[in-house]
Amino acid sequence: MAETATAPDRIAPPAAAPAPPRGPAGGWWSPRGRERLLQLAFLVPAVAYVLLFFGYPVVQNVLMGFQEYSTRTFYTGEAPFVGLDNYVAVLSSNVFGTALLNTVLFTVGSIAGQFVIGLGIALFFHRRFPLSGLLRSLLLLPWLIPLIVSGAVWRWILDQDHGALNRFLAGIGLADHPGWLTSTSLALIAVIGVNIWIGIPFNTTILYGGLQDVPPELYEAAALDGATGWRAFRHVTWPLLRPVVTVVLVLGVVYTIKVLDIILGLTDGGPANATQTIATQAYHLSFQEFRFGEGAAMGNVLIVISLVFALLYLRANRRAALR
Repeated sequence: MAETATAPDRIAPPAAAPAPPRGPAGGWWSPRGRERLLQLAFLVPAVAYVLLFFGYPVVQNVLMGFQEYSTRTFYTGEAPFVGLDNYVAVLSSNVFGTALLNTVLFTVGSIAGQFVIGLGIALFFHRRFPLSGLLRSLLLLPWLIPLIVSGAVWRWILDQDHGALNRFLAGIGLADHPGWLTSTSLALIAVIGVNIWIGIPFNTTILYGGLQDVPPELYEAAALDGATGWRAFRHVTWPLLRPVVTVVLVLGVVYTIKVLDIILGLTDGGPANATQTIATQAYHLSFQEFRFGEGAAMGNVLIVISLVFALLYLRANRRAALR
């Protein structure tokens, strides 16, 4: 009987050495973790700057609003806690109602004028034409000039006796030396007009940048459907420009509601508190009457109003976008 051939014995491979333990894939020492650490390292200086120069003053102002903080505090270091007395004093004063109304009128008038004119100029420059770049650059001048300089120039322009505006109006026979800055019925209108002039470049620049992001193909497609002019703006431009409009309006309100230097340079809150706002009243309480606690309380009221408006507007805009 023939012997059956058997396969040669196979040699088993040696057992592989156990791999060293590895950390988690997303650990701090992985490439992705090191990149995250680098990002945080660049973020730390910015966060420290915000906390030091914005966070600390806000917290200190909030605390000061609950203290009797006056010139005596600088010598004694004592600022007794008075609870809500400062808020009761500023909210029950005769000036607060006028200041609140003027703040609303000043903010609404300024934002409406700046936005409408800025949007119109942005749409005008959206169409390319010779020297458009030069004219856009010149449009930034009101924004670049220091506000105290702008206030001084406009104070001369609006002067009742020797102002350029009254001389021009008298020359063409339209008015006889109206007191733009001395009349209780005209002062607020004049201040709003100056603030509109200052804020137009900001609105124009941001809105013009938003218009540049609208694809030209959408206008061509809309034109094929007969949507041109106002219809193209309503159905193409405005929906795509809405996020930019939100940014412009929110930033504009937050900035305008606390405008101080222009009003102080033109009227100093007068005449007869006709241009007194919450911001100027907080300044007067703190740095003219040296009632720092009440001035801080008025400033905190202004902060709360700004935050409430911003939150309400963002919420309303979000609901409109979801429809």
